[in-house]
Amino acid sequence: MDRRKLIQYLLLNVFVSASVTGGILFWYDRNYRAVSQPVVIQQVAPAAGSESVSEPAADMQTDIPVKISSVIGAGTLSSEIAIIKFEGEGQLDLTSWQLKDENGNTFTFPSVTLFPNGAVQVHTIAGADNVIDLYWGTGEAVWNSGEEARLFDSQGNLRAVYKVP
Repeated sequence: MDRRKLIQYLLLNVFVSASVTGGILFWYDRNYRAVSQPVVIQQVAPAAGSESVSEPAADMQTDIPVKISSVIGAGTLSSEIAIIKFEGEGQLDLTSWQLKDENGNTFTFPSVTLFPNGAVQVHTIAGADNVIDLYWGTGEAVWNSGEEARLFDSQGNLRAVYKVP
């Protein structure tokens, strides 16, 4: 077989393989992530006369479609990221909202606005904030597997809960 034809077939094989792999990864990302997102846990208000041990204003508010879509790299400072996603209409001002873990670590959002289907990543490490990346600046990892990440609005209302895998 001629070398030119062999090289053409090899290049065609590389192109087809890359296209098929890219298509499969695109399909997987669109379909698997859509069905595997964790369910937001809604807290039930305590019965009359019973004591509540939750934080103040801990009733889950469901009128704002915002969620903690994932926490990546739990336990590893350099790769820990919490992703907050807004799935509503219009825009959502996250100024003074708080992201908390079960150990009392709290990140307060600076002036940032999310648009429909927009998201922001909260990195545990220090860095320079920008439109899509915010930096907590702690000296150690915040998230642990099995704990709950909680998102509170500026009035202290619980808006989303995510169990860290």
